[in-house]
Amino acid sequence: MRIVFMGTPDFAVPTLQALLASEHDVTAVITQPDKPKGRGKELQSPPVKLAALKAGIPVFQPAKVRDEEFIKILVDQKPEAIVVVAFGQFLPEVILNLPTYGCINVHASLLPKYRGAAPIQYAVIHGEKKSGVTAMRMDKGMDTGDMLKKVEVDLDEKETGDTLHDKLCVLGGQLVLDVLEELERGTAVRTPQKDEEASYASMLKKEQGHIDFSMPAVQIECLIRGLNSWPSAYTHVNGKTLKLWAADVIDREYDGAFGEIVEISSDRLLVKTGQGTLALTEVQLEGKKRMEVSAFLRGYPLEKGMQLS
Repeated sequence: MRIVFMGTPDFAVPTLQALLASEHDVTAVITQPDKPKGRGKELQSPPVKLAALKAGIPVFQPAKVRDEEFIKILVDQKPEAIVVVAFGQFLPEVILNLPTYGCINVHASLLPKYRGAAPIQYAVIHGEKKSGVTAMRMDKGMDTGDMLKKVEVDLDEKETGDTLHDKLCVLGGQLVLDVLEELERGTAVRTPQKDEEASYASMLKKEQGHIDFSMPAVQIECLIRGLNSWPSAYTHVNGKTLKLWAADVIDREYDGAFGEIVEISSDRLLVKTGQGTLALTEVQLEGKKRMEVSAFLRGYPLEKGMQLS
């Protein structure tokens, strides 16, 4: 099958690689334009572009896929299917209707739950026990197309946004190969999504990581894991930002204000929350390296009764 691949971040690379290793003919890769990053603002290529160039596949980077010039390029590719993984732009109907077998999207959730930009992180933040990857036939809505196939995974007790990302990205490749085979054979089953069961996972913002200690400890611990490694959870101590990388939940109540350090041991900081107690085990002070609390306390001693804000 003649395939055009559309994707941008690390998450999309394993699916592209699976297609390149298959009998399918990937004729072109479409990705987002290079962007300036870092303090030097040097242009950085998307991971999908680097993988495509390494494989010798032509790469196109349209600022807007709606531009007539780009659509003509896409038409000339004569794709039988367009595979889309975390591309980053809405596709107009002229593109959706172009391939014989349609545009097939690999989405990192068990649709219809967690439509949107950050399904992986929200699955962890909301304490889900399962997540997965869904292949769907795209339509003009945001992740609203008919589902074609799903793969489920269990979340570990200490699953983070990063570890779940790494689990799910490797599932996309085999999933899309199975779906393409079923489409060719005419055995693919399209299952409409139930909109009433849908939830939206909006793009993450840095301020979402600012911890409100009036929340229950269970919710805060899930938030810390879900936002690991970006944008990361954080609070403040003595006017400095303190990133929170790992914590445990203790089913014990202490007197004090929300965010107050109620107990200090050699390897944990116990903090008062809206329900239960949060035991911080790995932190990072502004300008310092990420470290276990035991190492942190040796260089930055804190006292019981101090407030995290």
